[in-house]
Amino acid sequence: MKFSSPFASLLTLASIAAVSPAPTNGRGEGVIRVPLSTHRSADVVGYLDMSALNAQFIRVSNKYRQTFSAFEANTGFAHPLSGKMMSSIKRRGDGVVPLINEEADLWYGEIDVGTPKQTFNVSIDSGSTDLFLPSVSCTTCAGHKMYNAAQSSTANDEGNISVLAYGEGQVAGVDYRDDVFFGGYEAQNQTFLAAFLYSENFAYPDFAPDGLLGFAFEDISALGAKSVFETISDSGVLPEKVFSVKLSSTPGESELCIGATNLNLYVEDTLAYTAVTQKGYWQVNIEEVSRNGSTIANNSVSIIDTGTTYILASDDAAEAYYKDIPGSSSIVMEGSTYYTIPCDTIGSYTPTFTFGGRGFSVSEEIFNLGLDSDGSSNCVGGIVGTSEVDFWVVGDIFLQNVYTVFDVGNLQVGFAELA
Repeated sequence: MKFSSPFASLLTLASIAAVSPAPTNGRGEGVIRVPLSTHRSADVVGYLDMSALNAQFIRVSNKYRQTFSAFEANTGFAHPLSGKMMSSIKRRGDGVVPLINEEADLWYGEIDVGTPKQTFNVSIDSGSTDLFLPSVSCTTCAGHKMYNAAQSSTANDEGNISVLAYGEGQVAGVDYRDDVFFGGYEAQNQTFLAAFLYSENFAYPDFAPDGLLGFAFEDISALGAKSVFETISDSGVLPEKVFSVKLSSTPGESELCIGATNLNLYVEDTLAYTAVTQKGYWQVNIEEVSRNGSTIANNSVSIIDTGTTYILASDDAAEAYYKDIPGSSSIVMEGSTYYTIPCDTIGSYTPTFTFGGRGFSVSEEIFNLGLDSDGSSNCVGGIVGTSEVDFWVVGDIFLQNVYTVFDVGNLQVGFAELA
């Protein structure tokens, strides 16, 4: 395996499944691979479960409400993108931790916590910051691996109790510090939440991973803490202050690389960077959104979010995208608008996003979310509209088409064509 740095560590992202060891690379560095399963909002008869799809929207909406609130608490001023959501934010005080109850595609990685190490599967999310795990004192966390602070010689109880409210779900826990091991690196004395209560919404299997690992910045941390990656990066041990991802629905092909990029996975001369415009989220400008060579939007604010399944846009932007597509129609659900296109032509109307002067297209296979109902000839497109935002959330519908580099050292995001 060829890396852009000789000391890069590789972590495979996957759904919870049996781990099988993989061969080491030429430097003897072991690579753990876990088969990847894609959780899509389609039922056994092959059409899209719109209720499950809209649950994803509610989850995303609530995530941004809470992280916008955390940004204001941490910085003393409102986030520039929070305008449409702030009026509906319910203040929850200090220690509110964003939680993700995945209803659709999940990307998992393995971490170790404590001394001796305790192993957990966590959902990877570039749209939030904090680490959350269930603890052994949780009576409603059956099915999850649970953190036992008493068995770790490096654990420190911070003495703060945090109650999370996320949609209809709630989680309560205690702030801890302990050593976290991730991708071959160590985040010493890392702050995270050890939960002693899951509401039904976060019980297994509805919330499949053990916890959540955020990759955004300290500015939006509800714990007021650095992310695990920031802690590792600040320690000076990384060859490069970057992490990079490939997301795929094909088993075994998704991975996260810490401290470097995996040159085997992308076409190097297509790598294009765009600057982070507001530290907190991985917030960058989209130079252009187009379809069939026609510009739909330009110079648009966006957040790059591995924790969001589809591409979320304002109502106006989504309407503009689907406007004039023959046979297109809208489906309005709670807080969001979905659009359908005749299945036999949807491949002609996939989007291209331009970052750093280079256009990257979304494939028909990924853009097409599936039939809108049993027996229908209409398919749901991967761009969803909402009145709650006036920016784009660029989620996995786009990210599965590219190799993505999150560069903390230079505050930029890079995209490249897949190899």
